[in-house]
Amino acid sequence: MRRVAFLVWKELLELRQDKRMLPIVFIAPMLQLLVLGYAATTDVRNVPMIVVDADRSTASRDLVQQFEASPYFTVTAIVAGSADVATHFEHNAAWLALSIPAGYGRDVGAGRPAVVQVLADGTDANSTNIALGYASGLVAGYAQDLLRARMPLARESGLRADVRVWFNPQLDSKLFMIPGVLALLLIVMTIVLASMGIVRERELGTLEQLHVTPLRRWELIVGKLLPYGLIGAIDVFLVTAVATLWFEIPLRGSFGLLFALSMLFLLSTLGLGLFVSTISDTQQQAMMTAVFFFMTPMIYLSGFVFPVENMPRIIQPVSAMIPLTHFLVIVRGIFLKGVGLDVLWPQALALLAWGVGILTLATLRSAKRAG
Repeated sequence: MRRVAFLVWKELLELRQDKRMLPIVFIAPMLQLLVLGYAATTDVRNVPMIVVDADRSTASRDLVQQFEASPYFTVTAIVAGSADVATHFEHNAAWLALSIPAGYGRDVGAGRPAVVQVLADGTDANSTNIALGYASGLVAGYAQDLLRARMPLARESGLRADVRVWFNPQLDSKLFMIPGVLALLLIVMTIVLASMGIVRERELGTLEQLHVTPLRRWELIVGKLLPYGLIGAIDVFLVTAVATLWFEIPLRGSFGLLFALSMLFLLSTLGLGLFVSTISDTQQQAMMTAVFFFMTPMIYLSGFVFPVENMPRIIQPVSAMIPLTHFLVIVRGIFLKGVGLDVLWPQALALLAWGVGILTLATLRSAKRAG
């Protein structure tokens, strides 16, 4: 362990001497968290919409005011006819269009059924579906208000849904995304740093010098990876502090458990970084391999961007073999649900198996390449 300690100290000295590396290691994760914390959201608000009001009555203006008062819509224009809708959609000036036909006010005043049309751009299918749901709910609520105003003593339907959201009552996507950013930053920092750090030794010719020293194979690997593990541990503290103090994300579970399972996740990412170094000859090649062949597919298939349940069934087993998939369940479960190891043990066991497996494979490849 004394030899390992000296090797770790050597790595830390090299990191300190590289003036460009320290901002990347500690400042860049904080900046990325701040940017992604505000930008990475699935909430749909302030949807730009236009109104085609062919009725021009008090009732039609009252309906338009319902949309203007809603935080989900922004009425950008009231146009004369349906021909203007396509122009606004083509220029991305609106996502939705509310078309109120002539005679709408007369039908509402007489208590007859009245129909309005909601047109959607549809380019962004997910956001469009959410916006259409908001619009349908708003119109239905407004219709109920009109019915109560006309018949205040009328009984409501005996069927009513009492909706309660358990872990995220405000349905704020920030509470879902920011804990995932912790996992994303750890995988980016540790894989890239670990792979490039070892390849840098090979480029400088000092890796061969280390091979002829009394260092054993495991000592060399531990000494090279441990500094980046320490950096990852510091990033866990920093990111958690920013998430809880700045963004006010509730940490309902145990921080000790979060930290312990984060270290288990680092076992997988550092092992993957070591494996990338065994198949790369230059730092540029290591970075390209890590980003395009490992990190990008892992981010897309892990559930960080798209729910795993929505993926084709043939892809879901691939997602189950990605360590980031299991760590996202862990970090979101601890942050939002406050669950413990009694619930998260399958994900912890998967991370342990993945970490031991990739480290073993990378060590064997490293020994083979050195020989």
